[in-house]
Amino acid sequence: MRAIHHTSVGGPEVLELGDSPTPEPGPAQVRVRVHAAGLNRADILQRRGRYPSPPGWPADIPGLEYAGTIDQAGAEVSRWKPGDRVMGLVGGGAHAEFVVVHEDEALPVPDSLDMVEAGAIPESFLTGWDALVTRGRLVAGERVLLHAVGSGLGTAMVQIAKRLSATVLGTSRTPAKLAHARALGLDIGIDSSGGGFREAVHEPVNLVIDVLGGPAFADNLAILAPRGRLVMLGFLQGSQVDTSLDPILRKRLEIIGSVMRTRSLPERIALVREFEAEVLPLMTEAGKGRTPEPPLRPIVGATFPFEKIAEAHGAMESNEPFGKIVLTW
Repeated sequence: MRAIHHTSVGGPEVLELGDSPTPEPGPAQVRVRVHAAGLNRADILQRRGRYPSPPGWPADIPGLEYAGTIDQAGAEVSRWKPGDRVMGLVGGGAHAEFVVVHEDEALPVPDSLDMVEAGAIPESFLTGWDALVTRGRLVAGERVLLHAVGSGLGTAMVQIAKRLSATVLGTSRTPAKLAHARALGLDIGIDSSGGGFREAVHEPVNLVIDVLGGPAFADNLAILAPRGRLVMLGFLQGSQVDTSLDPILRKRLEIIGSVMRTRSLPERIALVREFEAEVLPLMTEAGKGRTPEPPLRPIVGATFPFEKIAEAHGAMESNEPFGKIVLTW
């Protein structure tokens, strides 16, 4: 099969399209013919040598999510059959023509979505739901701040948070992305191109979803209301912190760390089952309130064929696209 490989650690030029052995499914696994796969910041970090794949997943083929059709099912598989459309998360190896997963990790692709849209869903929406609901415990009437709101993850979380009847604040260094995010339901957009966001938050928030890390830590603590929660999903701006921890004790704050890639199979299956029951229906149905909300939709900012993987990495590093970058075969 064809697959993306790292020839070494470095810039986009170290990526190449080559051949790899086609994986064989085990008794409870399915092999998926990948049609589309999202590109994520984790893929950038892995290329730079800073985020290796966890044990059990390909070390030399990146890719954390996929959408495609079942190509082969193991002898014990009962849920899927060849030709079924599925999508899901993996610890690595999705930037290839085929990927093998446990049958209970796969999600059905709604009929209303094409494969490019499906390829943009798993990492953003599963991570977003887990961060907002499972880890962050967001409820109606609360205020939530989302950093990097114009990213694939940010655009997914805006929509989920609005469905939960929260007030949504979001930061971006690009005013145009804030304008696009308002069309998805963003209530308050904060231009962080000047380096800060604390002064623009005029009322405390109950929850912050952070991907920035150390440089934003003190401001995150400052804007949280008493008994607020800070869910940390990454540290794109650095992992070191030099600040007073006093607000954590004084306001009884919770600092919650979360990562998808290293979770065990039972953890991943539990999240997939919850997501299928709670979120997938929202991708095919409008809300039933007085002013119905539109179905949840992935925002695809750019698509690239896998043959142009270096260009796709360059586009992500430029921060130009609004929403998700998706790779296609």
